[in-house]
Amino acid sequence: MDLATTTRRDLTHEESAAFWSWATVEVLRHTGIRIEEMLELTHHSFVAYTLPTTGEVVPMLQVAPSKTDAERLLLVSPELAEVLTAIIFRVRAGKASLPLVSAYDVFEQTWSPPMPYLFQRRFGTEDRPLTRSYIRECLVATSNAAQIAAGGQPLRWRPHDFRRIFVTDAIRSGLPPHIAAKVCGHTTVDTTMGYAAIYPEDVIAHHRAFIARRRAQRPSEEYRDLTNQEWDGFLDHFELRKVALGTCGRDHGTPCQHENACVRCPLLRVDPAQLPRLEEIHANLTDRLAEAKEQGWLGEVAAIETTMAAANQKLEAMHTATNRPVHLGMPDIRPSAGRQTSGS
Repeated sequence: MDLATTTRRDLTHEESAAFWSWATVEVLRHTGIRIEEMLELTHHSFVAYTLPTTGEVVPMLQVAPSKTDAERLLLVSPELAEVLTAIIFRVRAGKASLPLVSAYDVFEQTWSPPMPYLFQRRFGTEDRPLTRSYIRECLVATSNAAQIAAGGQPLRWRPHDFRRIFVTDAIRSGLPPHIAAKVCGHTTVDTTMGYAAIYPEDVIAHHRAFIARRRAQRPSEEYRDLTNQEWDGFLDHFELRKVALGTCGRDHGTPCQHENACVRCPLLRVDPAQLPRLEEIHANLTDRLAEAKEQGWLGEVAAIETTMAAANQKLEAMHTATNRPVHLGMPDIRPSAGRQTSGS
């Protein structure tokens, strides 16, 4: 019962709508896939790719053909892996495997064979795949609950907005446009650049005019199709990001500016499992600093103090993240995402 409006609320439905709205936003913004591609993800979509140089197994997500009729593989980031794990855990509901359900394709007007779809929920006494209309309903409810306005008008999120956010963030982070086109399944780079909201409109117009002049005078290699060597180089970047304490967060195509002094680097993402190792490094630095001061090695003192300051900052951030309370998203009596039914 909502005490403010004296209406009954279906908390089960509200919790379900909030979860699937969160899952949709996270999957779309981490992958840039289309909503129809997201709803067709199954437990069979996970592919283990072994790097030929190190033998490390990298998780990949196999995206079924949609508009371009081209199947593609996407790298599963740690953040995306956490989201997919939460979805699988919820859908399994304590069972050994995902339920098998059939989905209806409104465009092909055919039913799929029973598949372990990731986006499915319990509906009454049976399991059903989620539909586009349900996803849009969840996003609309979430938009209303967030009460975010743009230009004096309420902001309504749509599934395709997160595809644009993904492309914009990828290109701003240094990903070449032709590789972004390959990741998104676009046939041309111009389509990909149309998704990137990076510069004001007048800057885009001048930049496109400059590109057109440069193409006419001197055709550039960057406007050709993606080669296998470039794609391998892009994958190798993620292979080389693995370091002893965690993962290097530097952008694709950028060199290491700290000469592999990872403890000092602000782009180091420390693995929580390596916290004891970082504490051991900090203790060793303390001993080295005392020795350097005793021996009068002033240059060594300055270098160690710089490294210790960076190590202290990372230790403090990790302890803060470890002790941070986790909000479970439990509904309260305030209006939130979901349906409301009248009653007493």
